[in-house]
Amino acid sequence: MQRFRRAAQKFFLLTIFLAAALLTTACGGEEPTKGTAQTKASKSARFEDTYKAEDTWVIYWYVCGTDLETEGGAASADIQELLEVPLPPNVKVVAQTGGTNQWQNNVVSSSDVERFVFSSNGLERVATLPDADMGDANTLADFIRFGKENYDADHKVFVFWDHGGGSAVGICLDERTGHMLSLNDVRAAFTSVYEPSAENPPFELIGFDACLMATYDTVNSLDGLTRYVTASEEVEPGIGWYYTGWVGALAKNPAMGGAKLGQAICNTYMEACATYDVDDMATLSVIDLAQLPYLRNAYESFGLEALRAAHKNPKSFFSKFGRGATNAENYGGNTRRTGYTNMVDIVDLARANKSILPDTTDKLIGAVDEAVIYKVSGEYRDRGGGLSSFHSYSGDEETLVSYLNQDGAPVPQKLLYYYLIYGELPADVIPLLDGDTLVTPAPTTPPPQRQEIFQVSQLEDLPVQVDKDGNSFVQLSQEQMDLLSSVHCQLVYMALDDDIILYLGSDADINADWDSGIFKDNFRGVWPMLDGHPVYIEITEENEGYNLYSIPIKLNGVECNLQVAYVYDEQKYYILGARKGLDSHGMSSRELIKLHAGDEITTLHYGMTISGEDEDFTQVEVDTFQIGEDPQIKDEKLGDGTYGYAFEFVSPTEESALSDFVIFTITNGEITTTVDVQ
Repeated sequence: MQRFRRAAQKFFLLTIFLAAALLTTACGGEEPTKGTAQTKASKSARFEDTYKAEDTWVIYWYVCGTDLETEGGAASADIQELLEVPLPPNVKVVAQTGGTNQWQNNVVSSSDVERFVFSSNGLERVATLPDADMGDANTLADFIRFGKENYDADHKVFVFWDHGGGSAVGICLDERTGHMLSLNDVRAAFTSVYEPSAENPPFELIGFDACLMATYDTVNSLDGLTRYVTASEEVEPGIGWYYTGWVGALAKNPAMGGAKLGQAICNTYMEACATYDVDDMATLSVIDLAQLPYLRNAYESFGLEALRAAHKNPKSFFSKFGRGATNAENYGGNTRRTGYTNMVDIVDLARANKSILPDTTDKLIGAVDEAVIYKVSGEYRDRGGGLSSFHSYSGDEETLVSYLNQDGAPVPQKLLYYYLIYGELPADVIPLLDGDTLVTPAPTTPPPQRQEIFQVSQLEDLPVQVDKDGNSFVQLSQEQMDLLSSVHCQLVYMALDDDIILYLGSDADINADWDSGIFKDNFRGVWPMLDGHPVYIEITEENEGYNLYSIPIKLNGVECNLQVAYVYDEQKYYILGARKGLDSHGMSSRELIKLHAGDEITTLHYGMTISGEDEDFTQVEVDTFQIGEDPQIKDEKLGDGTYGYAFEFVSPTEESALSDFVIFTITNGEITTTVDVQ
């Protein structure tokens, strides 16, 4: 981008005219305020047996194998888990397979769609069909119809197996076609076979063994179709649900109801995650759809209150709402390098914005608490309420349009994000804002012209000052802060002799005072290093007890992102594993790769020349090394040299600007701060 070119050239000029044009002081950054590390917690409830032991059960399993099967045999592993369960005569599993280039077993065909029945008599192939698109609503509907006509039961369960992408993206990516099922597709397929009924839904439980699908919009799309939904807010690890465990629990006790079955799915899932050491970020929830009317009313009321507040003062509201979303538990990454899932926990979002939405926040938190009857979560995912929602972290129009077109998404929230992205409300909506509900459809297409609410470019090259203690800082007015959802810092290393600027990353490690508008650097001459090697780091979530980061690397030659937590109380980083970023369809990688001794790591940075014509940073490989038994990320001293530091101002729609740059010069461990005199 051009601003980086201007910044690079400015760095070059600053270093040349250091003595004549710059003010030099000693740097004395303060230690950041530390919070309290969070601990693992789960919500429990009483789950009584609901039915008769002799009642019949059928589990319909829609297994879209995709690259998870082609590359790692993940679906085959879960099928094998299922086959270890001794089923009683009154429990059956009916599965449909497809959607992958290559099945990693000698039973399932890679060129056909197949249907299997697993019962007390073992596994039987009951149909081989012409290949079909598993990401098409008609394929799903045909399987649902087949199950109803041939394998009905007293109690029915339906489980989707594959990738998931959240409310705006959907479920079940067919590897061959690139198509996936939207939430609209899912509802259309079920309602083409079953009549919805809130009092007597056709399914006891519908589950998603996939990422990011424990969303309000998912649950609302299944209204009248199931009593319970089980799904994950966060990206699931590759092992997914533990089929031996939860199907085995049902086999032993067919008297259980959907709530108890959901509890078994959650508990066995977390036990398996712990066994494979991938439980730190795991989540799974059981949602009771009998509570949906109350939840719907509370969530739409929250959206309407937000919409009214936004209409009164859009800059002030959206900037504060965006800060709340930045600090709320969100899922799948949501960074420029990893991509954006645009999913946030509803309870944490509401809690973070209670000061600006006081009338509906408590009601919404209570409604989620009533609806989510059971949940499990890992150490770094325990602040959420078990149900997520769409939030436009990326400001991307294409993703927003997809969300606007989902029938299960609430009208107030659609209009809220339409307003955020496009800068205006439809004229026919404004007179309705004073009512109790919004009885108007939300637009599903962009307006002719986008209006920019946040002119954050006006903060480009904002002057930086130095206080009496040697800390560089910027002073923002209230009007300027009303443009921003967050303020970060960016650090680059300037290799003057080599004519190279190396981008080290961004962080929230600044002393920010949103009341006074003063934002100070906290540069201490240290940076995160992996076994002594500097890394590029990008913050993905800011919390009171810990921050989460993403670090791009090559792991044994494969590009991915190292997932890292920093716990304030311990002042320590924890490596959670490595995961690939979102693919071109918006789907998250499920494989969380644990590091092992002997793995080869290549650190990835972003570089540009100081004096050249580069328009943006280019990814570069810096250090390649093998890790030992206990790889560590630590804040370690940077070497002698020249470092550029800027405050980054980020708007609620993810546009950003950089302040004037500060030069930190480290000589024999001593730091001097150099700020341009305007």
